[in-house]
Amino acid sequence: MSEPQAESEPLLGPARGGSGRDCPQGLLACSNVQIGPGATARQDLCIDQAVVFIEDAVQYRSIFHRMDARSMWLYRWYYSNLCQRTLSFTIFLILFLAFIETPSSLTWTADVRYRSLPWEPPCGLMEGVELLCLLVFVADISVKGYLVGWSQFQKNLWLLAYLTVLVVSLVDWTVSLSLLCQELLRMRRLLRPFFLLQNSSMMKKTLKCIRWSLPDMASVGLLLAIHLCIFTMFGMLLFTVGEKDTEPNRERLAYFRSLPESLTSLLVLLTTANNPDVMIPAYSKNRAYAIFFVVFTLIGSLFLMNLLTAIIYNQFRGYLMKSLQTSLFRRRLGTRAAYEVLSSVPGQAGATPEAIGVRPQNFLQVLQKVQMSSSHKQAIMEKVRSYNNVLLSADEFQKLFDELDKSVIKEHPPRPQYQSPFLQTAQFLFGHHYFDYMGNVIALGNLASICVFLVQDADVLPGNRDDFVLGILDCIFILYYVLELLLKVFALGPWGYLSYPSNVCDGLLTSILLVLEISTLAVYSFPHPRWKPEMLGLLSLWDMTRLVNMLIVFRFLRIIPNMKPMAMVVSTVLGLIQNLRAFGGILVVVYYVFAIAGISLFRGTIVAPFGNGSLAPANGSASCGSFEQLEYWANNFDDFAAALVTLWNVMVVNNWQVILDAYERYVGPWSKIYFVLWWLVSSVIWVNLFLALLLENFLHRWDPQNHEQPLAGNLEAAYQMSEELMFRDILEEPREEELTEKLRRHPHLWLCR
Repeated sequence: MSEPQAESEPLLGPARGGSGRDCPQGLLACSNVQIGPGATARQDLCIDQAVVFIEDAVQYRSIFHRMDARSMWLYRWYYSNLCQRTLSFTIFLILFLAFIETPSSLTWTADVRYRSLPWEPPCGLMEGVELLCLLVFVADISVKGYLVGWSQFQKNLWLLAYLTVLVVSLVDWTVSLSLLCQELLRMRRLLRPFFLLQNSSMMKKTLKCIRWSLPDMASVGLLLAIHLCIFTMFGMLLFTVGEKDTEPNRERLAYFRSLPESLTSLLVLLTTANNPDVMIPAYSKNRAYAIFFVVFTLIGSLFLMNLLTAIIYNQFRGYLMKSLQTSLFRRRLGTRAAYEVLSSVPGQAGATPEAIGVRPQNFLQVLQKVQMSSSHKQAIMEKVRSYNNVLLSADEFQKLFDELDKSVIKEHPPRPQYQSPFLQTAQFLFGHHYFDYMGNVIALGNLASICVFLVQDADVLPGNRDDFVLGILDCIFILYYVLELLLKVFALGPWGYLSYPSNVCDGLLTSILLVLEISTLAVYSFPHPRWKPEMLGLLSLWDMTRLVNMLIVFRFLRIIPNMKPMAMVVSTVLGLIQNLRAFGGILVVVYYVFAIAGISLFRGTIVAPFGNGSLAPANGSASCGSFEQLEYWANNFDDFAAALVTLWNVMVVNNWQVILDAYERYVGPWSKIYFVLWWLVSSVIWVNLFLALLLENFLHRWDPQNHEQPLAGNLEAAYQMSEELMFRDILEEPREEELTEKLRRHPHLWLCR
């Protein structure tokens, strides 16, 4: 019995063999002061330290920061909702400046033929806003540097990079003002995404995983490069002009005229964007030429590209496990540190010195101050109260925080109690799920009626339409939707109705539909045959009808919670949107950097053709499938918003060879390097990373052994899973020796032994 007890003994205090003589002056263990006002102050300090440690554990934060009373107050204030939201808003604001700064995106269209001159902010306006943002970041890094200490600051590469980016940005900002905002390149715009990157621990882990996975991805990339080079040489040798050829080789003239052009054609074929266009000239001449393109596509697109996806999935998942293992270690270390300081709190009068552990009363006092989810806090407090006055051991203390890993299913308020048998019967009928099914059938009928009228009136002009029948049907269906809403409120009660998110969405749409229908009837009167009144107000009758029908179509999504397989898929997608913010953040960073770089490189290169108002002559002279003939004029880098859309179109790789060809003609062959690099980063790396985690998320959620709670069979069984929880079942628990050794190395927590 003595050995297990020894494992639970705290590191602090004389229980580990120290009497306080080995501790620095003024930083003795809590248990060294037993009576007097010093004991109360020391107890309050230990309570506050435990609060901070638990909050660090909940948020997977590092505990290696200053632990004196003033520093802990600053630390908790820094991580308060107000400060963190202010910092997040500042990051959003400085990133959003790219839409307003020169070149401004404040125009209706990005098409160079029709775009008007945008409003350009005067010099100093946006720079003033940017300076405020930079000052917030200066304050942010100052607080971080003080809390972690100078020695830890020097070892933290992210903080050093943060400081470097701030210095470069402030210097560049000063140069910009000194040149009256006329400088050609603003380096600080390229550095702005770093502020978003450094503020997210999960984004840092994701970036580290990408960096670790690059060698394996590079090996497959090398195979792809060899594959491209070999088939490029084969193609140039195959599609050449022979001695017996009496007419020019159309395949060579179109796609294999030179080495760079041949390489580009096959690179685009690797993405299947120009298939079968690249094959048709040769295939029309001899069907045997199809073998060349089929073999290239099989090896490149179907084998090597999918092999790259498999390697990224395997390697990234392995490295992600290491990052998530670190997060788990941080949580366990934070809770163990809280146990150590709480177990050294001075005991009550008469407490035996051999009693080792945490008093439940002290732990409850700590939980009252901790900022965490109210549901999780309540669950932990209920378990702590069950111990009464029995001291908590280290294992028991740790197990209490397993509640943080449990998802909470929302309980709905009780239904109202009616005395009348008639009302009870009505409540049973209208509260039954069959009533929802009937509403779904009626909504389907409404959707079918809209489809019928869309097909019938597809070629009819709005002025020639007779909206009488459709108007009557809309009135009838909307009245039913309102009646259904009222009956559900009657059966479930107001709060019970609002406790279902699907009911909230359904009720909101029904209310909007009712307001629109009343407005339509008030402005254009009740529907009647040949109902075609003149336009009154902001919207015509047809515009009002279209808006109503679009909302009705959107309302039909209410069927999703009633279909279990579909609800499971939607639940997984929503979980991805909520939990994969790190991947979205990485994509924002990449888009932002490439967009700013694209503006610097290609701004103003795409110019409007002669005769800006009409392009009929230009289209007639342009070759089929070219940038000009397809009227891709909006795909440019003249402002930030246009650059984002152009990059998106290239990432999708549909017809991206048209953009490659256009910028090669307007700018030069070197422009291909920019677009190919963007394709590698976005389509090859990021999309495959996203696909890897998407697969893991689906496999984990669809495996019935991985979850004990219902996913989506219940209408509102909210099952949300973070990245840490997704892989918790395969993560290893840290050993006791690892935790204690790490705590001994804490630079601001002296352990007396």
